[in-house]
Amino acid sequence: MAEESWEKSYVITIRPASLDDAAVALALLEELFVPPGRKPADYTPDRAKEGFRRAVGSEGSDVLLAFEDATPVGAATVYVDTLSIRYGRRCWVEDLIVLLDQRGKGTGRLLLGAAIEWGRAHGCDFVQLHSGIGRKDAHRFYVTNGMEQDSLVFTRRL
Repeated sequence: MAEESWEKSYVITIRPASLDDAAVALALLEELFVPPGRKPADYTPDRAKEGFRRAVGSEGSDVLLAFEDATPVGAATVYVDTLSIRYGRRCWVEDLIVLLDQRGKGTGRLLLGAAIEWGRAHGCDFVQLHSGIGRKDAHRFYVTNGMEQDSLVFTRRL
């Protein structure tokens, strides 16, 4: 009897969200609150809904959704947010989310690539993001996919 080996083929589709995708996108956002992540102390679902609405409704931002068939498996929020004196126009990736059981299948690489292409299409000169200190797997992912750590981020809530 001959042995056959096969590998399941994963087809990931990435598309910009519409306002109708709010529930899907906000459910994916919850993945960021699983340790080592955390929910911001002042997070509210209403603020998240408003942020989603603004991101989808603005020419300078978007929410990119990743689907395996019809199942949502990841998202990235992207913004043209500043024209830096030193570096030019920045594409900021605020959130890059891949469901835990979908990691290692290429979804994150495709989402990061889509965010980079989105930035290019919107006239950006560079892409930047931050990643929580405890997200060591994410840090390795970013470096493996062509990003470099060039700063630390300091935050003060207002």
